[in-house]
Amino acid sequence: MTENRTPKRLMTLAYGVSIALMASYAMWLYAMGEYRDLLIPTFTTLLLVAALLLHLGQGLAAELPRIILLCCTYSVVLGAFYYQPQVSPIWLGLPITAAFLLLPLWAAILINIAMGPVWWLSPAVASAPPTILLSYVALTLLLALPRWEHARRRALLRATDPNDSDCSAYHIDTLKERLNSEYQRAAMLNQPLAVLVLHLPQLDMAQEQFGPRAQSALLAALCSEVNSRCRDHDVLGRADNATFWLVLPDTSESGALLVRERLQRALSQCVLVETGQLEARIAACMPCHAESFERYVKRLEARGSALANA
Repeated sequence: MTENRTPKRLMTLAYGVSIALMASYAMWLYAMGEYRDLLIPTFTTLLLVAALLLHLGQGLAAELPRIILLCCTYSVVLGAFYYQPQVSPIWLGLPITAAFLLLPLWAAILINIAMGPVWWLSPAVASAPPTILLSYVALTLLLALPRWEHARRRALLRATDPNDSDCSAYHIDTLKERLNSEYQRAAMLNQPLAVLVLHLPQLDMAQEQFGPRAQSALLAALCSEVNSRCRDHDVLGRADNATFWLVLPDTSESGALLVRERLQRALSQCVLVETGQLEARIAACMPCHAESFERYVKRLEARGSALANA
């Protein structure tokens, strides 16, 4: 859901600080005797504790605790504006900034547009000077522009760089172009062609448990071992998050099986600090006679899905 690849430790710190701030705010309201305003901060403190536990839990989606944190931010600011009309409208910047930090760009823009009329229903914002509307729009644009420029540069880099952004393998678009060229060349010259489908089942676990460094180490180990044991004209590309295709031109089925055994043995001897012995599932997929390229690509994708679910 989110485009941000925020380190897990940083997000854990963010949840912890949010809990501390919310609990302090609730205790301050209690000390001031504002018992009517105490319900929302107390309830959101419990929600933030649940969000922290969800964030620390294994195998859970990272989007849910982010959404809880964002909803808590909006709820507290809305409650403050509703119960305390004297609150400064400058606090509008808190949920706006949180939306751009926790959500993708398009989602953050949509939620800020949708919440605009809701803010002006609260007494604190309705009695504010008209310039607050201009400030609201300006802050939204200022927070959106860096994210938009970053996304534009990433798209431009992806369009001009044939390699994947996370490892030394070809990007899926370049991979399919190279595979199509080898497929047409093999059909024209009546030469064999083979593709090995490699799946890393440890990749998602490494990301969730040990963070992006362990994931990068897994990807680097796979690409290094495969590239060092293949020919110069063999093509390694990343077809999915944890699935790779190794295109073997002028290679028969028996040759592909020999390459598979060689890679399986080499990868099993690779041991990483966080994940231990590197595990890889490898299957060979040969094009059928008179099979179209699109059909062959679908079979490769199906083989990758089968390896992932094995």
